Amino acid sequence: MEDLFREVSQGVALALEAVSVLMIAIGAIEALGRILVPLLRRDATQGRLRAAWLILARWLVLGLEFMLAADIVRTAIAPTWDDIGMLAAIAVIRTFLNYFLERDMKEVQVPEGAT
Repeated sequence: MEDLFREVSQGVALALEAVSVLMIAIGAIEALGRILVPLLRRDATQGRLRAAWLILARWLVLGLEFMLAADIVRTAIAPTWDDIGMLAAIAVIRTFLNYFLERDMKEVQVPEGAT
C-alpha cells in the first residue's frame, strides 16, 4: 500500500511541478509581451516596465508556491531525515524568495493607464 501511495505522490508532485513551470513561462511571456512592443516603439516608460515586472513577479510567486507544494507531496510518504532536511532547506529558500517578491510588489506602485 505504501508503494502505491509513493507512486501516486510522485505523479502528483510531477504534475505540480509541471503547473509551476507553466505558470512561470506564462508570466515570462506575458511580461515580455508587455515590454517588447513599447521597447520597439521607444515608448518604454518606467510605469510600463514596472507593470511588466509586477506581472512577472505575481506569476513567479504563484509558481514558487506550486513548487513548494510539489516538494511537500514528494516527501509526505515515509520521508527520511535527509528528505526532511532537504525539504526544510528548500522551504526556507522559497519562503524568503516569496517574502521578498511580495514585499517588492507591495512597494511598487503602477500609475493608472500604464498597463
